[in-house]
Amino acid sequence: MGSRGVSGACWWLDDDARQGVVLTGDLGAGKTTLTQGLGEGLGVRGPVTSPTFVISRIHPSLVGGPALVHVDAYRLGSRLELDDLDLDADLEASVTVVEWGAGLAEQLCDSRLEIALTGQAERTARLVAVGARWARLLDSLAGW
Repeated sequence: MGSRGVSGACWWLDDDARQGVVLTGDLGAGKTTLTQGLGEGLGVRGPVTSPTFVISRIHPSLVGGPALVHVDAYRLGSRLELDDLDLDADLEASVTVVEWGAGLAEQLCDSRLEIALTGQAERTARLVAVGARWARLLDSLAGW
């Protein structure tokens, strides 16, 4: 699925809860592409590119919605380094996506969606809901 396929699926992002998304997958699995689609769906200022060398980028909304906080945790060595970014200050009013976040980003919020991407020619996404809100969302998608 390209970024355009994701942008149309942003109906699940609302203002009622922290929007934490943790992405994992090999290089080239599509983590940044998925985040670009989220950014497009949210109507944020772009372009959304990998923040590998700056670690974190904030993309403000152009349409009055939540901002997109895009984090690349690949070069971070510990949860303490992630905590030093003060991302919790942005969580209430944004969608926070952490690439390479497994083992580091779980501390950011109790409710989150964890997405593991595999493959390159044919991609597969495994979604894990953490918290009741995300569990309800995944249950609603079960028939797709």
